[in-house]
Amino acid sequence: MRKTRYSDAGVDIAAADEAKKRISSAVRSTHGSSVLGGIGGFGGLFAAENLPASPVLVSSIDGVGTKLKIAFAMKRHGTVGIDLVNHCVNDILVQGARPLFFLDYLATGRLEPGIVEEVVGGIAEACRAAKCSLLGGETAEMPGFYREGEYDLAGTIVGVVSRDRIVTGDRIESGDVVLGLRSSGLHTNGYSLARKVLLEDAALSLDRSHPDLGRPLGDELLEPHRNYGPTVLPLLDRFDVRGMVHITGGGYAGNVPRVVPEHLTAVLDRSSWPVRPIFHLIAGLGNVPEDEMYRTFNMGVGFLLIVPAHQSDAITDALSEAGETVFRIGDIKNREERDAGVILK
Repeated sequence: MRKTRYSDAGVDIAAADEAKKRISSAVRSTHGSSVLGGIGGFGGLFAAENLPASPVLVSSIDGVGTKLKIAFAMKRHGTVGIDLVNHCVNDILVQGARPLFFLDYLATGRLEPGIVEEVVGGIAEACRAAKCSLLGGETAEMPGFYREGEYDLAGTIVGVVSRDRIVTGDRIESGDVVLGLRSSGLHTNGYSLARKVLLEDAALSLDRSHPDLGRPLGDELLEPHRNYGPTVLPLLDRFDVRGMVHITGGGYAGNVPRVVPEHLTAVLDRSSWPVRPIFHLIAGLGNVPEDEMYRTFNMGVGFLLIVPAHQSDAITDALSEAGETVFRIGDIKNREERDAGVILK
């Protein structure tokens, strides 16, 4: 009687071992003195050193969504690893936290060590830029669960902030100014709508340069999600930043009210910043209503800071000196009965 082995069920242990070998140097490149032990343990060890007074841990978990479909089609997998880390870094940045360590999860039907190496290489690159240790991860081979050549990706970040420095938005006042920082494109949001309009309905080529974009559509759609930590974190020690917003899934209507107190409204002027060409292309080809665009995409601004009016110019100057493109996009006012948490005019 023939003996049945794990490989007969579609799981290749040798491929998993090869993938681990390929990613080990990239993972180690993110480790500092706080990471104890080597790679391959059941749990990652992180020594809690150089923490602020009264430290509070801040955690978040997210994925890359259907942007992965673009990576599959282009056979380019490094940028989605960058997306994964940067999205999570920005989510905890909103509360004033700096990252400590990151954990990733990659699941696929058939493990291909080269793809794993590319994805984790992007994760490690983004972790190094964020001064964040890639402490551990899981690569799961699940035959029959995913389409051939596809995988799913998720990540968890843990950061820290001093209890008395947590940014909650509760000190936002009427008269405060809203500053917006430019995005690099879609970041990781709205790709289901973008794919339907651009690839399914308009049948555009990912490889062909588009005149409205000045480069191939695939390059535009794989542009990595920006990390705002390096330019924003230094401000928190110098200025009174009262609230921050990461413009992710749900656009402006879904994210701004998460920070602005219920008795206030953020009034944003859509003409105060340039909308990136990719958004005009989606809206035009898909006949997507303007309100739907702002409810789905970042429209060229990926991160907001809500600051006192008397500090807004100094904060703008500091961000500009750090290399940011900053727009004064609105103000905070008292909410009237019919107002929502954000008004786009």
